[in-house]
This record gives sequence, C-alpha cells and structure tokens, in this order.
Amino acid sequence: MISSNDLRNGVTIVVDGQLWSVIEFLHVKPGKGSAFVRTRLKNVKTGATVERTFRAGEKLERATVENREMQMLYNDADGYHFMDQESFENVTLQRDLIGDPADFLKDGMVVEVQFYQGTPIGVDLPPHVELKVVETDPGFRGDTATNVTKPAKLETGASVQVPLFVESGNVIRIDTRDRRYIGRVS
Repeated sequence: MISSNDLRNGVTIVVDGQLWSVIEFLHVKPGKGSAFVRTRLKNVKTGATVERTFRAGEKLERATVENREMQMLYNDADGYHFMDQESFENVTLQRDLIGDPADFLKDGMVVEVQFYQGTPIGVDLPPHVELKVVETDPGFRGDTATNVTKPAKLETGASVQVPLFVESGNVIRIDTRDRRYIGRVS
C-alpha cells in the first residue's frame, strides 16, 4: 500500500482493478477544507489518461512492476521481439502495447521492458535515440533566419520535424518523449 501523499511521476498503482501510471501529481492545500492530491493517470494497458483526485493520506494499492533489460531483436507481423539480456528468454509484444515509442525502436536497441505479475505491460525507451535520416526534402541556403522545419523520414519509418539544414544520410538525436529534434550527431 502507498499513501496518496507519496505519489510521484512514474509510480504504478492499482485503481478499480486497473493498472495506472502517474503522469502528473499536485498536492493541494486549500485554505478551507482538507488537503487532497490531484493526479493525471495513464492506463497502462489502453493508454487512456484520466484526471483523478484522492484525499490526502488515502491508501492506494501499489503495483509491483519489474523492469528487465531486454534487447530488441526484430519486428514483423507478429509484433516486436525482445530477448532478455540475462536469461536469453524471448518475449513478443504487440505494437498497441508499446504505443508511440515503437516508432523509434530499431534492431539491437537495449530497452527496459516492464512486467507486472510475469506479464509484459510496456517498454521504456531511453529519453534520446540516435537515428539516421533516410529521406527529406533539400534545404535552401539562406532559409536559416527563422525556425522553419521540414519533415524527415528516419530509418525506423518514423517521421519527425527537423531544421532545413538536415540532409538525407545525417544521423540525428531525437527526444523519444515528445518526438522533438535535438541535434545532429557528428
């Protein structure tokens, strides 16, 4: 059990028989009345988000989530195939279970796979990944005065917005949380 006062980003709890991850939390102490905790929760299975308020000190069931370091081997019609780095056990996850971060998974990448009661429930990618640009429109000289961007297709098939000076063949660093271009890798 965990107190609502101890909720932090990333904590996984069980509410109404469902598994939820805390995205945001705010402790509110109004001048009149009792304190409460306002949270935004993400359903681990469906990806849906809800806002929920808990009384200060309310006891909640904390889900014990185990993180295992696994290497992504490949993806095909069956899903994304991962191998445990220690036991060499293989696990296949469907794209809808991984969500949007699947756009940045490439063969050989080592990620954290989350397990709840022995069942895989999600994947934690590193905050930044380096991927090669395979296709983008050419940039024009002199167009760098403003923050103009153009779409670029990456080696994993994902599409992100990049500055005009990025060309096909460049390796760029991407923030996996918000799909934002960070910089070129030299």
